[in-house]
Amino acid sequence: MYNILICDDEKDIVNALKIYLSNPEYCFFTAENGQQAVKAVSENEIHLVLMDVMMPMLDGISATAKIRSESNVPIILLTAKSEECDKVLGLDTGADDYITKPFNPVEVIARVRSQLRRYMLLGSGIKAESKKVVIGAIELDDDAKKVSLDGQSVSLTPKEYEILKLLMLNCGKVFSPKEIYHSVWNDVPIGADNTVAVHIRHLREKIEIDPAHPRYLKVVWGQGYKIEGERL
Repeated sequence: MYNILICDDEKDIVNALKIYLSNPEYCFFTAENGQQAVKAVSENEIHLVLMDVMMPMLDGISATAKIRSESNVPIILLTAKSEECDKVLGLDTGADDYITKPFNPVEVIARVRSQLRRYMLLGSGIKAESKKVVIGAIELDDDAKKVSLDGQSVSLTPKEYEILKLLMLNCGKVFSPKEIYHSVWNDVPIGADNTVAVHIRHLREKIEIDPAHPRYLKVVWGQGYKIEGERL
């Protein structure tokens, strides 16, 4: 059973999303504003959040920031076509994806399934062959789904983790934004450049001592991104 929180101040949208996502495996929680959403995540085991951007009391961007400071639960923003800046800001704040209104039911289902699948795989505790990758001071333990820097735990969102894992497993190889997006989001890379750039910036802030002069996560201008360093 997956607990999905739908946060929107328009009841018709909440009801429509419930209909689109009708599934015996889904249990729905609802909230009418960001404050209620933050409270719901703190008090319940939520596996995914669908968050409207424009809401009273506490908007979706601010609520995303508050939730992200405490939890790595996947957050999908619900935005209007005119809210392009909000999409980028939301991703910059820690959202994992966004869906544009008016909704395409098939797209809603696909994106929700994708985020739930990735999140549950990262936290499922399913054991396979031990997989640890160490590059310089960065250690990625794919069994425990943990990353550490100089022995200190680093908290990453599911998307940040998967990007870092892709680059670390292919140390020195340059990946274009479209290649990263296709691999991590498993989706058509529309708007890949901005989305990937935001997540790369977040990663740098978490794994680099000086993000402006990165030691590991490098940009190859006009081509993409790569991890550099001695693989141990």
